[in-house]
Amino acid sequence: MAPLCGWAYKRMMQSGFFPLTIAPVLEALNYAGIVLFAASGAVLAAEKRRDLVTFAFFAVATGVGGGTVRDLLIGAPVFWTRQNATLGLCLGAAMLVWSTPVRFWTSRVLLWCDALGLAAFSTYGVAKALAFGIAPVPALLMGVFTACLGGIIRDMLAGEPSIIMRSELYVTAAALASGLMVGLSLAGLPSYAAGGIATLAGLILRGGAIVRGWELPIYRR
Repeated sequence: MAPLCGWAYKRMMQSGFFPLTIAPVLEALNYAGIVLFAASGAVLAAEKRRDLVTFAFFAVATGVGGGTVRDLLIGAPVFWTRQNATLGLCLGAAMLVWSTPVRFWTSRVLLWCDALGLAAFSTYGVAKALAFGIAPVPALLMGVFTACLGGIIRDMLAGEPSIIMRSELYVTAAALASGLMVGLSLAGLPSYAAGGIATLAGLILRGGAIVRGWELPIYRR
C-alpha cells in the first residue's frame, strides 16, 4: 500500500494535480470552519459569563489556532496574517454570540458548532497541505491538527477538560475526514468532490458521537 501511495503521489505532483491555489469550495469550507470554531470559543466564554474582550480572545484563538500550527509546519505563510477578513470573521462571531441571550448558546450548540468546524477544517487542512507539496500521510495529520488544535486551545484557555478526552469519537472523526480527503485525491477525484464527501463523512461520524454516544473501545488493562 505504501509504495502504491508513493507512486500515485509522485505522479500527481509531476502532473501538477495539486495546484498552488485551492478550489473555491474548499476555501469556503475553511471560512465556514473559522466562523464555527470562533463561535464555539465565544459560546464557551458565554457559559463562563466572561466580558467582551474575553469573548473576542476566545473566538480568535479557537478560530485560527489549528490553522496557525498547520501553516507553520508546512512552511506556508500563516493564513490570517496576510488579510483582515479572517480576524474580522472571528470578531463578528464573537459579537453575534455576545449580542444574543445566553439561552441560545447551550452546551449542545457548542458541540454542534465544533462538529461542523471539525469536518470543514479536516478537509481544508489536507487540501492545503497537499497543495504545498506535503506527502499524503503527513497531509492527513495536518488535517487532524487543523481540526482539533483550535478546540484544544479553547478548552485549555477556559480551564475545561479537553474535548479530546471525552469518550465519544472526536479525533477519529477528523481522521476519517482527513483520510478520505487524501484517499479520494490520490484516486483522482476533483478536489471539490473529494472535499464534499470527506466533510460529510466526518460530520456524520462526529454527529453520531454527539447524538448516540458513539465511541471506540477504551484501554482496560
